[in-house]
Amino acid sequence: MKPAAVPSPGHPIDTLLPRFQHVIDMFLDRQRSTMSEISPDTLPLFDAAVQLLGAGKRLRPTFCYWGWRAAGGSPDDAGVITVAAALELFQASALVHDDVIDDSDTRRGQPSVHRRFAEQHRAARWHGSPESFGAAAAVLLGDLLLGWSDELFGSAELGPDALRRGRAVFDLMRTEVGSGQYLDVLEQVSGATRTVGHTERARQVIRFKSARYSVEHPLIIGATVAGLDDQLLSPYRRYGAALGEAFQLRDDILGVFGDPARTGKPAGDDLREGKRTVLVACALERADAAQTRLVNRLLGDPGLDDEGVEQLRAVLVETEALRRVETMVAQRVTDAREALESAKATDDGREALARLIDLATDRTR
Repeated sequence: MKPAAVPSPGHPIDTLLPRFQHVIDMFLDRQRSTMSEISPDTLPLFDAAVQLLGAGKRLRPTFCYWGWRAAGGSPDDAGVITVAAALELFQASALVHDDVIDDSDTRRGQPSVHRRFAEQHRAARWHGSPESFGAAAAVLLGDLLLGWSDELFGSAELGPDALRRGRAVFDLMRTEVGSGQYLDVLEQVSGATRTVGHTERARQVIRFKSARYSVEHPLIIGATVAGLDDQLLSPYRRYGAALGEAFQLRDDILGVFGDPARTGKPAGDDLREGKRTVLVACALERADAAQTRLVNRLLGDPGLDDEGVEQLRAVLVETEALRRVETMVAQRVTDAREALESAKATDDGREALARLIDLATDRTR
């Protein structure tokens, strides 16, 4: 692949997107050929993958690339672009499975994968349950994407030592996300029975389900593949851990208070899904008896109407949960900036990573 123009540190994402997408498209072309040979009936599954992978902020691949560049990696090495693109396939797998678990209707303004296949079943008037078929198709697509992420990662044209170092982080990331996802599911069914430790538990969930794999792991994969010594990785880890948590906390705020036109999901969807976020945990720690009863009654109600959403939002504001989480975001942004200042990094890498702090946390979707 001929390398695209070197990204400007002032725009650390936009000029990288065509390079990531090119790798993804070429990989998907090969998979389409394979699935066509198996049976044309499998192509709706492939089309769903294409739609899912044709959108997204590409933050994880971007952090991987700039981890590489900050550690002294060449801007012209296509191998790291392949490694970074593999992270996007893993992200897509996680999203598909997450939507099944949460029974979400939409993803990025489009029907979620399980809803898409349920509608296909319904339109064709097939036998059995449309919902069961949709869930089965989505689980299988998520599994395909997970396998494809590993396949794409392993195809990167980098030295065996570089790939081995990166794979150790990649493997840890996948185990942590699966474990964190289980803790999230567990928290939704068991969280209401506890009276203490809500915030600590919620932070543990987001750390392993989302925060570390959103920033820290991609960044460390890039820096590790570039050959950065373990002793020099500590500031990168601190930067990634702080920014990853800030990113997820911002996401939790948007899941309740965000504009649906920008987030692509209905207002209050996280409340209907019963997510025991840090935002909810902070509210429960300060809620009075009446507020606690209201949260336990309404949170997780799939039929929650606009009035119910507003009642829950009011509790989050009145208990100062929203203010506390905004303060957490600001503190972790400060922590990330301080960690970056102490990191051994190239000038363009440092500048891009500084810009990415704002792009990851000062957002409306």
